[in-house]
Amino acid sequence: MHSREIEQILDTCRPHRARRVLIFERAGTGRLAVVAGKRIGGAVERNRARRVLRAAWRRLAPLAAERDAVLVARPPIAGATSTELADEMEALMERVTG
Repeated sequence: MHSREIEQILDTCRPHRARRVLIFERAGTGRLAVVAGKRIGGAVERNRARRVLRAAWRRLAPLAAERDAVLVARPPIAGATSTELADEMEALMERVTG
């Protein structure tokens, strides 16, 4: 996903807030962007956060089909496993989609 598309999703979509991640989503082709800012920590921590979020999102593939999404890591993500994040995001997505 290009930065222009990421910015458009961040500007136009309302975030779904969980403790460790924000999810911005819209109808699309199933593309994903993962963002981890400097508030997360150094490069190693940011890369780990992005890696763990991508792994968690893969578990949610059936819920996220045909949706473009931007995942934004929040500081409490430090030390979280992909299973914990997937469970948190799955509960959030079920609550949002009703």
